[in-house]
Amino acid sequence: MARMREHTAAPVLEASHKPSKYTIPGASRWLLDVFRYRHLLSLLLKKGTTTRYYGSVLGWAWSYVKPAAQFFMYYFIFGKVLQIDKGVDLFPIYLFSGIVLLNFFNEATKAATNSITGNAALVKKIYLPRELFPVSAIGSAFIHFVPQIVLLFVVCLVFGWQFTWAGLISMLFAVVIVFVFTLGLGLFFGAINVAYRDAKNIIDVALMFSIWMSPVMYTHEMIRGVLPAWLYNVYLVNPMTVGVELFHGAFWGPLVSNPSAPDYLLTNTIAAMGITLGTLLIGQIVFRRLEGNFAQDL
Repeated sequence: MARMREHTAAPVLEASHKPSKYTIPGASRWLLDVFRYRHLLSLLLKKGTTTRYYGSVLGWAWSYVKPAAQFFMYYFIFGKVLQIDKGVDLFPIYLFSGIVLLNFFNEATKAATNSITGNAALVKKIYLPRELFPVSAIGSAFIHFVPQIVLLFVVCLVFGWQFTWAGLISMLFAVVIVFVFTLGLGLFFGAINVAYRDAKNIIDVALMFSIWMSPVMYTHEMIRGVLPAWLYNVYLVNPMTVGVELFHGAFWGPLVSNPSAPDYLLTNTIAAMGITLGTLLIGQIVFRRLEGNFAQDL
């Protein structure tokens, strides 16, 4: 009778412990896991912000000094030496509003690319969603982007800038487009950089050209006659070009009488949003495919 009870209990035991009832260790829900691990994300953000200027005398003041020094250098060379400011009203505001957004893109993209290799010790020892690292890297860059926005606001107020809902919407759309676009690039190159360290060098070279690929130190009209029509249209839907133009519309446009905005800016914005979401999807797919080998490659 005891043997019969053992045989009858075995199927019941096996049925109650089917593998389908268990979660596979390490399984993730892509970027959605970032919201499940909010506490870890906050710790990584705190680490990124507190250690950035650790041991520095000026500390957070560098968040103002660096863009200010960059602005004065570009303004002197392009505004005064090359005299571009004669063709653009309030060229300092035009230049600074573009530099602020471009600095965030450059810093966040570079940080996200190095985020996995820079946290190799954590990746190799414990499991946590690997997407947390590029997201926190971009988030830390965004936190240091905020003081530059505040400085831009103050400068614009000095010149008579006034709040408008259209300007606020333009600024928010610009930030969202650039943030999501950077996240897509960060996921893509951050994953590839683990196996092929050339990725960070590719990003370094690409970021050298980024300031020339958007209308920061020149207007879009200056290159309309230089580029072929099809290439000019591609240039206009570049997410960074759209982001910079939206920033110009939010800060520089209300201060001048005849602001120069590209034709079909709304259409270009929609196209840029599509490119941005496509970049994020590709970046997430590549990241998911490669993350299983992160520990071994590191």
